[in-house]
Amino acid sequence: MKSWLPFKSRKKPCVAVIRLNGMIAAGKRGALSDESLAPVIERAFSKGKPSMVALRINSPGGSPVQSSLIAARIRRLSEEKQIPVIAFVEDVAASGGYWLACAADEIYADESSILGSIGVISAGFGAHVFLARQGIERRVHTAGESKSMLDPFRPEDEEDVARLRGHLGEIHKAFIAYVKQRRGDKLAPEPRLFTGEIFLGAQAPEMGLSDGIGHLVPMMKERFGDKVRFRDYGTKRSLLTRFGASVLNESLAGIEERAAFARFGL
Repeated sequence: MKSWLPFKSRKKPCVAVIRLNGMIAAGKRGALSDESLAPVIERAFSKGKPSMVALRINSPGGSPVQSSLIAARIRRLSEEKQIPVIAFVEDVAASGGYWLACAADEIYADESSILGSIGVISAGFGAHVFLARQGIERRVHTAGESKSMLDPFRPEDEEDVARLRGHLGEIHKAFIAYVKQRRGDKLAPEPRLFTGEIFLGAQAPEMGLSDGIGHLVPMMKERFGDKVRFRDYGTKRSLLTRFGASVLNESLAGIEERAAFARFGL
């Protein structure tokens, strides 16, 4: 006869799955920001005491600051609650998207996924020639000689460009340092790793950018058994954000995000 103990736990293992999909930017410019993801990440680590937190990543990158804030929040909660984190790359985890992947203890991807792009970019347009041809005069008055730095309606200034390159270089150093901290000895001594180059998922394990080829559901069943449960978490938009000025904001953000994905042929 089997004894029945009311206090005996019959709980099935659970994996909390955080969906990180889209461009990384503050406010409404991107789908992913620390502000929008904070409650999502907190719930994922706290609700039901998950056995593991899985990150489903499909992001072309974006703001280095927001990437750093989101990754730091994930690491802090993982350490506080002693819950391991695993990342699964879908189409792309590039630039800031790869920064997020490095918040995990392990990274897996599909053979055709895109990873890497460990670099920093600043892009814009110069419209001063067009304005001059149209007979439009640009008038700018500042207090502080660097206040109008990189004004797109004026010719580029060599000192401004040098200053910008310096800032980008410092951000790049921080990005490289974080990847080295998280991936450690797994990284191959490959000079191309930190040039902004991208790598396919099939190449990533050899480079040390990932731990292998794998998909979320089969890998979690392999680790926790067929009865493992999945609890999904992600950002949600209210219906009100679809009306008024928000429509224009989201349309512009969508164009920007589409352009970011297009850089990787997606």
